[in-house]
Amino acid sequence: MPYSPAPDRRSLLKLLAAAPAVSALGGLAAAAPARALAAPASGAAAPGIVKALPPEWFTVRGTNAEARFDSFADTGLLTPNDRFFVRNHTTTPVLDAADWRLTLWGDGLHGRAPVHFTYGQLRDLPSVTRTALIECAGNGRSLYTSQQGEPVTGTSWTLGAVGAARWRGVRLSDVLRRAGIARDAVALQPRGLDDPYVSGGVDFGRVRRPLPVAKAFDDVLLAYEMNGEPLPYDHGYPVRLVVPSWVGIASIKWLGDIEVSTRPLTSPWSTDWYRLFGPAHPSGGSEPIGVQTIKSAYELPFGATLESDRVHRLTGRAWSAHAPVRSVEVSTDGGTHWRRARLLDTPRRNGWVRWTVPWRPHRTGPATLLSRTTDAAGNTQPERAVHNTQGYLFNAVVRHAVTVA
Repeated sequence: MPYSPAPDRRSLLKLLAAAPAVSALGGLAAAAPARALAAPASGAAAPGIVKALPPEWFTVRGTNAEARFDSFADTGLLTPNDRFFVRNHTTTPVLDAADWRLTLWGDGLHGRAPVHFTYGQLRDLPSVTRTALIECAGNGRSLYTSQQGEPVTGTSWTLGAVGAARWRGVRLSDVLRRAGIARDAVALQPRGLDDPYVSGGVDFGRVRRPLPVAKAFDDVLLAYEMNGEPLPYDHGYPVRLVVPSWVGIASIKWLGDIEVSTRPLTSPWSTDWYRLFGPAHPSGGSEPIGVQTIKSAYELPFGATLESDRVHRLTGRAWSAHAPVRSVEVSTDGGTHWRRARLLDTPRRNGWVRWTVPWRPHRTGPATLLSRTTDAAGNTQPERAVHNTQGYLFNAVVRHAVTVA
């Protein structure tokens, strides 16, 4: 049956010389991306991002685009595709699904011969649809410095490197079974088709990160739709991984190949980065981080001015990678008094909930709003996050400054 070879965003592009180059991969051929990027129709620009980035929705951070959390206030439970944050190590590749294929290879396959799937073959397999958050491991990173006074390296995200979408695709476990995964396989290494990442004169290769076979067989998707549409280019077209509850780097975009191994695998994204370093962590760093953390945030700009002696309906979102949200508490006086917010959604695994609380401030001047999530497993946001030098997994209660006038 026919499939659309590109997202609706084709209108943003004057598409492109499509014949892919071929690169050697230990004797295996893998399609390299054809590239032709058009300027966004409007809004701010970021190097290598295809979609428009209007400033009322995004803050451009290098090759990335952070969603403004306050802009979620007029959206539903799902983050619209054009509002979803973009995390790129290099540039968004513009690929043609007709030329794309996924290669599985390695000593963890029976017969050890590579197995290929075209886009059409994946679309013909039984599909599933799941709602899940994608959140960068460094979401909230800047708060280590601005709130806790601790230095960190990396992109200075506030709280907008997160979004929720309804993903449709194929279970990775189904594809692994069809490819003939061996009983003694223990690790996978998915790799994207974006350009190799070069930093400090070192070529680290294309983005790739090990994934345990056990997680792959749990709930991981090979997704080809996002919120009922083909994946947008910036979000992994034609096929990406979606790894629920794990840090965003695990959900490799523009998937090109997956190594299947009978031994543990590593990459710079599991050795140099996405581990916890610092005095509070093991000498030499922690194990590679997997599961995300717990957070909440107001859908209100930092430093907003609110009118005194009138009722304001404060809104926000809360989420936890460990378990569904159980409750959200808020404070409008810097933490002296707390009260429960009203949840607007049924808490579910791998998702967030919207919440609301009324507030009528009487005293003018600066005020500090706080929100605190507790999940069904008993995890609660702490007052202070445990520092790590690369600024991952910020989970502390955020001190949200406003002015009452």
